Amino acid sequence: MTAKYATTCGVCAADVRPGEDIARAGERWAHAACAPSSGGRAPAGGSKARPAKAPRPDMPAAEGALEVWTDGACSGNPGPGGWAWATRDGRQDSGGEPATTNQRMEIRAALEAVRALDGPLVVVSDSTYVVNCFRDGWWKGWLARGWVTSAKKPVISRDLWEPLITLVNERGDVSFRWTKGHSGDEMNDLVDRLAVEQSKAIAS
Repeated sequence: MTAKYATTCGVCAADVRPGEDIARAGERWAHAACAPSSGGRAPAGGSKARPAKAPRPDMPAAEGALEVWTDGACSGNPGPGGWAWATRDGRQDSGGEPATTNQRMEIRAALEAVRALDGPLVVVSDSTYVVNCFRDGWWKGWLARGWVTSAKKPVISRDLWEPLITLVNERGDVSFRWTKGHSGDEMNDLVDRLAVEQSKAIAS
């Protein structure tokens, strides 16, 4: 099913844009990628469940691209938050802000990683908001409409999106890949821990 109206994902709390694939997550709507699988059980009413859609393909990555994992965390919304990025070869960075949101920290993490690392990159994030912006080309519509969403509202966090989108386009060697959070990905767990530590440090 596709969203008719802009809303908020009931799982990751990121924006759901009109036209995105959505699914039920309990009593709320969520990104199709965020919603837990029904396990093939028939829904109430006796009708058969629809077959699961194949996952959308990843963005093509440049040959030899370095993978960098990014994550954001926030205690409260708004509240003290943290961002972090890390690579398998041990490079990493993190930081935070005293009054921010989880979405802003997710974007900030990607921005800081792209700023810090030269050469072809694959940014691995558990934020569908960040990944879909590039994989699905949301940014093209934002620019065409003068930084207004398809719901005719100003793009939230333009101060972070604009430099990230500009840098990604100027480089031409950065792609994005989604990973499910808290699912055993050791690098995702690492950046999550670093981001949470930053948010706690700022809050104390």
